[in-house]
Amino acid sequence: MKFTFRALKHKQFAVLLFGQTLSRIGDFLFQIAIAWWVLEKTGSATKMGMVLFFSALPMILFVLIGGVIVDRVPRGKMLFLSDAGRFVVMLVGTWLAYTDQLVMWQIYIISICFGFADAFFMPAYNALIQQIIPEEDLLSANSINSLSMQFGRVAGPAIGGLVAGFGGTTMAFGLNSISFFIGALTVIPLLTLSAPARKNVENFSLKHFTQDLREGFQTIFASPILWITILVFSFTNITLSGPYSIGMPFLVKHLGGDEKMLGFIYSIFPIGFAIASLVMGAFPKIRYRGIVIYICSIIAGLGLGMFGLTVPLPVLIIAALLNGAALEIVGLVWTNLLQEMVPPEQMGRVSSVDMLGSFVLLPVGFAFTGWLIDLIGVTTVFVAAGIVSAAICALPLFHPAIRNLD
Repeated sequence: MKFTFRALKHKQFAVLLFGQTLSRIGDFLFQIAIAWWVLEKTGSATKMGMVLFFSALPMILFVLIGGVIVDRVPRGKMLFLSDAGRFVVMLVGTWLAYTDQLVMWQIYIISICFGFADAFFMPAYNALIQQIIPEEDLLSANSINSLSMQFGRVAGPAIGGLVAGFGGTTMAFGLNSISFFIGALTVIPLLTLSAPARKNVENFSLKHFTQDLREGFQTIFASPILWITILVFSFTNITLSGPYSIGMPFLVKHLGGDEKMLGFIYSIFPIGFAIASLVMGAFPKIRYRGIVIYICSIIAGLGLGMFGLTVPLPVLIIAALLNGAALEIVGLVWTNLLQEMVPPEQMGRVSSVDMLGSFVLLPVGFAFTGWLIDLIGVTTVFVAAGIVSAAICALPLFHPAIRNLD
């Protein structure tokens, strides 16, 4: 357990983590508020899917550019601009909600702005952790960072359900805007950090862009575990994220619940993440990583599929905990593999290629999931998604490069 929290001795990381933890709480609070707002205003899973479609699309369109730029400019500045931009967007959204002018097309615009910011924020954040943390403390930093994410996923939905139930959309939006403001403040000490590659963005050209991008793809295709995993998760991110993100509000309403119950259910999954993160962070090295990734992915798929069955609530809680723990192990192993196999000066663009490959089908998948829920029902979608996810994740285990990776 002592090893798990060792990375906190690095002050820059500790301050960054504090700000991003608050921002993550605001993010998940915002998601609950938006999900229930769309459900109450429209009752349409298709429109819920379109909200996530517009959030994912700009990230996919711009993430490659973001990854290349992240390796050419100071990453602290990129984080600051992303958080500051999202603070302004949420401030406008709060005013629209307060004046009762918020309508569906404005929700789409907010989603587009957030997706655009994420295209630059996520590669910068992943690369920055590798830059400011020594190699021997990276596994600890990854575990703590994941614990921060899961704390946000527990606290955000729980707070979001209460806020949406008692304070309305205006309060939820306002709290999210404040979290981005604090996040931007905590990034200020990192503004002086330079990019490891020490390339000047003024010299940036199309030739440099394609060359940098080619290097990122070459690094990925040089390792079967990297390109196979990115390919597999381009499909399972649909089958896992679609029902979870779009279907859960409709499942809760199908069960006769309200926004508070939705927040409670969403807060159960990350508890499994947090438990796994604490346990895995205590290990200096993870063994049999190829097998671990895909066995845990199968467990995650089956756990999610349980939500489509008529089972008691305690069984669903166990399924949610297993799903969260399994996905956390997958995420930690994957992050560890990237940090081990990718040079620091390439991490921005490799992270962006990873994000593109993993999420390229997500906008269409979100739209399709919403349409499918309206067509065949939410419970059927959960069961089918769980079975399909498990089947897809079983296939890579036949590849010797996956089985033999230690």
